[in-house]
Amino acid sequence: MSDRPERWTEATVYPDMWVDPDKDPRDNDGPGPEGEAATLADYLTTFRLTLRMKCEGLDAEQLARRSVPPSTMSLLGLVRHLAEVERDWRTWLDDPEPLPKLYGVRDGDFDGAVADPAVVEGAFRDLEREQAATDAALAAYEDLGRRVGKDGISIRELLVHRVEEYARHCGHADLLRECVDGRVGQ
Repeated sequence: MSDRPERWTEATVYPDMWVDPDKDPRDNDGPGPEGEAATLADYLTTFRLTLRMKCEGLDAEQLARRSVPPSTMSLLGLVRHLAEVERDWRTWLDDPEPLPKLYGVRDGDFDGAVADPAVVEGAFRDLEREQAATDAALAAYEDLGRRVGKDGISIRELLVHRVEEYARHCGHADLLRECVDGRVGQ
């Protein structure tokens, strides 16, 4: 007997999908967005939705479970980490004094991801707030080539880095979720 969950999906059309195409909030018919900024924003939105979908239907214990040992990652830890990263990206724009860490010390985002419904609720609230604040700060920059902050990072680089960060962690979320309850799909 194995303590590994059996693999499953809700999808009936394609067995490697998370949900059927007609129920997938990430699917949109028609042509893609026009322009570089809109394209990057569209990809970011897709990965943000993917992360949320990977967390849906799980209780606090499942979200906090470190299901891929020896890693300290959990789905809840990823949510908290991305809230922390969104907050940090605003510092890259104009080098203000760094905002205080949301979860205290380094790695507090993962270490403090405990199976408490209030912690889960707070993490998703933090993520939404930090995403909105970073989106608003970046909206002030129309020129994607503009270099900002002490390191002279371009707005384009920052936008691409955001997409990359979410995409990478959505890959982690795939593995974490499959190990929690066996659910698979993109």
